[in-house]
Amino acid sequence: MVTVHDRVDLHTHSRHSDGVLSPADLVALAVARGVTLLALTDHDTVAGCAEARAACDAAGIRFIAGIELSTQWRGQAIHVIGLGIRAGAPALAAHIAQIAQRRHERILAIGDRLAARGRIAGHDVVAHALAAGGVPTRMHLARSLVALGHASDTQQAFDRWLGRGRPGHVPVEWPALDEALPRLAGACRAAVLAHPHRYRLSGGALRALAAEFVAGGGAALEVSMAGMSPGDQERIAALARRHGLAGSAGSDFHDPATRWNPPGRFAKLPGGIAPVAERLDDA
Repeated sequence: MVTVHDRVDLHTHSRHSDGVLSPADLVALAVARGVTLLALTDHDTVAGCAEARAACDAAGIRFIAGIELSTQWRGQAIHVIGLGIRAGAPALAAHIAQIAQRRHERILAIGDRLAARGRIAGHDVVAHALAAGGVPTRMHLARSLVALGHASDTQQAFDRWLGRGRPGHVPVEWPALDEALPRLAGACRAAVLAHPHRYRLSGGALRALAAEFVAGGGAALEVSMAGMSPGDQERIAALARRHGLAGSAGSDFHDPATRWNPPGRFAKLPGGIAPVAERLDDA
């Protein structure tokens, strides 16, 4: 059972997607930070969950198998976290395989564009990125661009090569939210709308998104996150109350070199918000 003394982090990433640590090293860092309930939520894969669970069991902390699924709503990428993933759910496994194929095709297309429009060895950049393993993301390409001397850091890699309007920009169309959400909700304990404060949506559009999220089986919003302003937190908390949604808290940790969001760093849930962690006691 989750108590007020638990330190919960329900949004983290390992090197199986765009994080840099192995699942075991991520768990070790979380334990050092005092986390007592940890979810691994890599992008579009659960490949690291078995290793993370074993490390959590050895360290004596609770583990939740999770995933951060890529979807699309009204032309915008929307991420949904699944907590308490049930192993072997065939509909979700097929869906993840479909996304993995789209990701791989996009990475190859970016390499072609970097070669044709950027006039750099784009295929070498792609080969370097794919050698890292895990689900290929644009962050892998950004790190490869840095490693091969085409950018000073990952932010410059996006600004110069990968961002919208840059030589390597390749748009992608993820599966629609109303297609992906029922598959995820049917294969996990709780589906959580990830970082809703970051989406470029009007207040009315965000309320419409929340309503569709609830209708599709969504259970919670990320209300407390590292780096979230008090104003954004109250805005999302009000949205959760309006739609009867629970609240989730997470760091969105990727890299220990990024100092502002280590595992376990976030504000407590605001009043009147039920913790989604309470729904995970048997997960």
